[in-house]
Amino acid sequence: MTSSKMRGLLIAAALTAASAPALAMEPFTADYQASYMGMQGNGRMTLAPAGGGRWLYTLSVKNQLADLNQTTTFEENGGQWRPLSGSDSTKVLVKKSNKNATYDWSRGVASWTGDVKPERAGPIKLQAGDMDALLINLALVRDLAAGKPLRYRMVEDGRVKQLHYTVAGKEQINVGGKSKQATKVMNTDGGKQTIAWVVEGMPVPARILQRKDGQDAIDLRVKSVR
Repeated sequence: MTSSKMRGLLIAAALTAASAPALAMEPFTADYQASYMGMQGNGRMTLAPAGGGRWLYTLSVKNQLADLNQTTTFEENGGQWRPLSGSDSTKVLVKKSNKNATYDWSRGVASWTGDVKPERAGPIKLQAGDMDALLINLALVRDLAAGKPLRYRMVEDGRVKQLHYTVAGKEQINVGGKSKQATKVMNTDGGKQTIAWVVEGMPVPARILQRKDGQDAIDLRVKSVR
């Protein structure tokens, strides 16, 4: 699985209630039990201030076969979260890939460098409200809490995608040995499906599952949040 595909699964992560202003965001570290390529490992999401009103949001997944890392630096602007830069670093067995994204809002374009195909380097014209995969993570839970439509325009990996998530009901899931009620949301894109279970009061999803052609590709289950 490529780093960009792995980022796709992340369109399910979470942060704060919809009505909370950007300044109310709090740093966090969330540790996950991860299953990737059929091997068990560990995952971690973090949010930390980056100075100047900016935030750094990261995700890492590691097991014996793979080491995947993504970061996004973003800012709040006019009530919207907008990406400024991002990176994808992937090592699967002996294969490595590194990509970097730049969102230049003064010019209104996004571009990519590193291990990217020429047709994926951009520039791509940006629109107000555009986000990358990691930022949609935040918006998803924010908008779910507010009862807003879960529709987004994602500018990622040299492409633009329109995403629509639907609520698939409530389920009981296990979180740290305790049963919790979660709202299940999902997005289907061809043979790929992303599912997230969001527990009220938890700053990140309790579980994130990506499936491809009916088979589980990656599964993250929260162990602790601090």
